[in-house]
Amino acid sequence: MANPEGINEDLHFNNRIPLEELTTTVAAIKQQLAKVIIGQEDFIELLIVNLLANGHVLIEGVPGIAKTITAKLFAKTLKTGFSRIQFTPDLMPSDVLGTSILNMKTSEFEFKKGPIFSNVVLIDEINRAPAKTQAALFEVMEERQITMDGHRYMMEYPFMVLATQNPIEQEGTYALPEAQLDRFLFKIKVGYPKLEDEVTILKTHHTRKQVMPQDQIEGVLTPEDLMKFRAQVQEILIEDKIFTYIAQIVEKTRNHPHLFLGGSPRASLAIMNASKAYAAISGRDFVTPDDIKKTLAPVLSHRIILSPEREMEGMTPETVIEMITQSVEIPR
Repeated sequence: MANPEGINEDLHFNNRIPLEELTTTVAAIKQQLAKVIIGQEDFIELLIVNLLANGHVLIEGVPGIAKTITAKLFAKTLKTGFSRIQFTPDLMPSDVLGTSILNMKTSEFEFKKGPIFSNVVLIDEINRAPAKTQAALFEVMEERQITMDGHRYMMEYPFMVLATQNPIEQEGTYALPEAQLDRFLFKIKVGYPKLEDEVTILKTHHTRKQVMPQDQIEGVLTPEDLMKFRAQVQEILIEDKIFTYIAQIVEKTRNHPHLFLGGSPRASLAIMNASKAYAAISGRDFVTPDDIKKTLAPVLSHRIILSPEREMEGMTPETVIEMITQSVEIPR
């Protein structure tokens, strides 16, 4: 019998969109990362969903839980360019975007591109850099372009930012403003591994010897295939009642007594786009309420702000999101 909250995954149906190649490629990406990354299945799946939804990801977690290495190895499964930027308190916008330098031969200024000009950009400890440098990312993350000295420079396709931050150590950091956080499709909170996973991690490192993790990963996805898969994701069917379900959830964040700030229409669009990607990697050409539920915490947790009273009580955004989800009737 079908699950009343969604679709029974064991049921077989005929898709109007051929998703076999997409699901096979997703499985290949997971298989490559499983060579090195133990556990973290939800983290990896969210990275893939973000990629298909054409978004950016903020990864939050304590040091030593493989945030950076997972992001680097994920980037290596894509046959694209990759760059890594370590954010520091003295980093300037020109260190990220690039700068104009004088060509002594032509006596003209030429633009020297910065490390942001790549396909997958890993920004390590994004909250280490001051507000001026953080603000330099606004345009490039939203519009995939930068404007320098009156000239517009477009980013090469595809373009994705993976940023990490440490939630514990706050000394010498600059909290990201809400407008900056809103540029990220997902905020992924990465926790400690399970006991059995940590045992496997120890054994894997013991047997790996001198082999570098990145040497074990092969590229499986080309920009051309990604463009095709993203076009298929856009064609995923959403019924009117699902649109209403998304809007009701986001609308409740705007007048919830525990929240100071709720989600914007950008949050609604993020939920819709991410849920379509979830449906696609599940091999379905239509969105279910369960797809919506999977996206709510990573999409909304960094877009809502708790009231001061609830924050002092130790309540988390995820708790409020769960309360709202429970209060909205699931479409049948």
